[in-house]
Amino acid sequence: MSNFDLEKICDLKHGENPHQRASLYNSGSMVDYEVLNGKELSFNNILNITEAANVVSEFYDVNCVSIIRHTKPCGVALGQTLYDAYTKAFDCDPVSSFYGVVGFSKPINGELARHLDSMSVEVVVAPDYDREAAEIFENSHTIPVKINTPLREYRQMTVEEVIVTPFGILIQDKNNSELNKDNFKVVTKLKPTTEQIEDAIFAWKVAKHAKTNSVVIAKDFSTTAISQGHTNTQSAFEGALNYACDTSKDAILASDAFIPSEDCIFAAVQGRISLIIQPGGSVKDNKIIEACDKYDIAMITTGVRNYRH
Repeated sequence: MSNFDLEKICDLKHGENPHQRASLYNSGSMVDYEVLNGKELSFNNILNITEAANVVSEFYDVNCVSIIRHTKPCGVALGQTLYDAYTKAFDCDPVSSFYGVVGFSKPINGELARHLDSMSVEVVVAPDYDREAAEIFENSHTIPVKINTPLREYRQMTVEEVIVTPFGILIQDKNNSELNKDNFKVVTKLKPTTEQIEDAIFAWKVAKHAKTNSVVIAKDFSTTAISQGHTNTQSAFEGALNYACDTSKDAILASDAFIPSEDCIFAAVQGRISLIIQPGGSVKDNKIIEACDKYDIAMITTGVRNYRH
């Protein structure tokens, strides 16, 4: 584990709330970024752009958009174009997307910038902006952040996470988990299609960045529901399926934690889910797989748990 040599950069206007003081420090290993219109990033802005960049860095080589609210992803999508990805991500949770922070895996053009400017977006973070986009944001309430560090390299920037508690300082490796072909197993009689597997990998990556317990429902590389922050997996399942409503039909469901009981499968059956991807490892794994076989739901286990508190 590292020893941190911190150098103060500046005082921030306030912390999470106006009554809390806050400052920004250089840890010695920072992403190279700039705010194009010279506005000041707040404490919460920095937390949110970090999460937005964390998600899109998972898909750095394609058009990806992540919308973040209160450090939680509320919509993530891939698209033929960046604008297509944005509209799909927005449709996942339109209410939360207003005043949110939006991350992009590719440079933003003028057309997209005009749309974002009209949508009360708080902060935009992207690898670059064309001239028209930069001019639009120059006098906008939206704060445009340009990440000069390539997103492919960004994924390796944070290697440790530090949490200060009254019981001591906790330091852990960052969760840079990847799917391993040796652990990635289809455990049901029904085998998923190639398209379903691709959607499952997409949903699994999104679930990794949601707060535990999280369940992500996705189809065609777009989230239709992100349920997170629940104290049990059953509630996360029910929350995601209730929100997704009819969009859960033939969709993929990803869980960050293992499935503890068949009740979760019964909920997925009612939502007409076609494939579930989850870590596996429950004492009831055999009964859960049997339930999937009975109701013609394919299941993939990953052997990787992605708790995130």
